[in-house]
Amino acid sequence: MQESSNNIIAEVRGNIGIITLNRPDVLNAVSLEMLNDISYQMQTWEYDEEIRVIILRGADNVFAAGIDLKELSEEIQQQSFALKTWQDEFSKIANCSKPVIAAVAGYALGIGCDLALACDIILAAESAQFGYPETSIGIIPAFGGCSKLIHAIGRAKAMEAILTGKAISAEEANECGLISRIVNLLDLENESLRVANRIADLPFQAVMQAKETLRQVENMSIRSGEDLEAKSCRLTLNTDEFKDILSNFAQKI
Repeated sequence: MQESSNNIIAEVRGNIGIITLNRPDVLNAVSLEMLNDISYQMQTWEYDEEIRVIILRGADNVFAAGIDLKELSEEIQQQSFALKTWQDEFSKIANCSKPVIAAVAGYALGIGCDLALACDIILAAESAQFGYPETSIGIIPAFGGCSKLIHAIGRAKAMEAILTGKAISAEEANECGLISRIVNLLDLENESLRVANRIADLPFQAVMQAKETLRQVENMSIRSGEDLEAKSCRLTLNTDEFKDILSNFAQKI
């Protein structure tokens, strides 16, 4: 099943929902309407029990080359630019409860980089370039780029990337832990589906609890994180999923 808009293509393959950014004429520059379409589709799939994992991808030559500067310019001139509206739509994407995999090839810049970093797993082709060129046009990142980057790669590298606008190559992104790993471009689609299907085949409640726990402990002390982990584990111990799996295992011994 496949549905299209002017901004994205939404497709379902088994338990996997796939969103393909689809503004090739402007290198997938992100407009508010595109953010709306992405967040709406993700929320739709969040309530769909059949969908276990979501993949977000661009084209072979570009993931998303930043914010739509034409739209931004028009809104600034008309004094109609509402940053909070953009941020609210972005937050809906970043807070998706189901696992999200970014398949990145080519440029992921500005809000395009934010979209990738909002995902749980980033698989990147050798051509991938991550960066924040905002300072070159006189602004700074507005969708979590500063905080996410400094958490992901450390203060020194984040400072250089954001203050200079220098893009981070796939190789450097892999070395500093910004991405999960590098995948050959020809294999990127199949590999993202393989990883998605592997997650989708696991006990769903455990996957959801694991994602939520990892998101929360990221900004906690080790002790607080361990306490939350124990609490989350107790929740999974009481699920029917776990009890059924344990019972089946015991019958085989």
